[in-house]
Amino acid sequence: MFSTLISVDDVLAHLHDPDWVVVDCRFSLQESSKGREEYLDGHIPGAFYAHQEEDLSGEIIPGKTGRHPLPPLERMVDLFSSWGIDEKVQVVVYDFKGGGMAVRLWWMLQWLGHEAVALMDGGWAHWDARRLPVSVEAPLRPPRTFNPRLQEGWIAEVGMVEQIRLDPAWRLVDSRAYERYLGREEPIDPVAGRIPGAVHHFFMDNVDENGFFKDPAILRSKFLDLTGDVEAGNTVFYCGSGVTSCHNVLAMRIAGLGMARIYPGSWSEWITDPKRPIAKDEI
Repeated sequence: MFSTLISVDDVLAHLHDPDWVVVDCRFSLQESSKGREEYLDGHIPGAFYAHQEEDLSGEIIPGKTGRHPLPPLERMVDLFSSWGIDEKVQVVVYDFKGGGMAVRLWWMLQWLGHEAVALMDGGWAHWDARRLPVSVEAPLRPPRTFNPRLQEGWIAEVGMVEQIRLDPAWRLVDSRAYERYLGREEPIDPVAGRIPGAVHHFFMDNVDENGFFKDPAILRSKFLDLTGDVEAGNTVFYCGSGVTSCHNVLAMRIAGLGMARIYPGSWSEWITDPKRPIAKDEI
């Protein structure tokens, strides 16, 4: 069973295995149709496509939710069943390169108790560079029954974040780029800044220039410096909308430090209430 990362070679060896499901998660926040277009131009043979907003997110309620709220449980169960995922199936997820989009699906499946799901290290860029098999055909796979086993304590809702953000027994971590954390720029959301009390670890610092995850020992050292004696279960990651924060959760798992929590609504939900405090660094 692969439950964190998987190599391109291991995926290649199981391309025709009926108990393996591959899902292409390429997506661009700036151009929401781009990932699907790239998938239709060519993808790993047999791979399904998961659209970050249409498949992996729920309904946005203006002034209440973040940009990518989690879908209702029933929708997730129906989707995973339609892809033919049951307890016997190894799932592989990938995006273009570093895993920043595909980690959302990795986390969702883990959260619903499906441990056999792994991110393809290096992503589509590595697969394509090696000139491995490519298909433009839609997958043909019979559905199976997905049975969820919801994992308790993996989510911190906004009320909980308000309570723990300054508590030394907890660690709240902002996963966005440093300039966004500082509040000096905000290219996506209408308000710049961070949740007061949050420390910073940009999710892209988990991978090298080629999109491969760094050595577990390096990741372990970085996260221990960040969290100190705070255990994974008391570490809460957030980002802009609850997607790339999952990247840090995966990196902590790879580092052997356990399963951290995410704040699914993240910054885009936090700022829906003007009464919630915001921190910025002066320029």
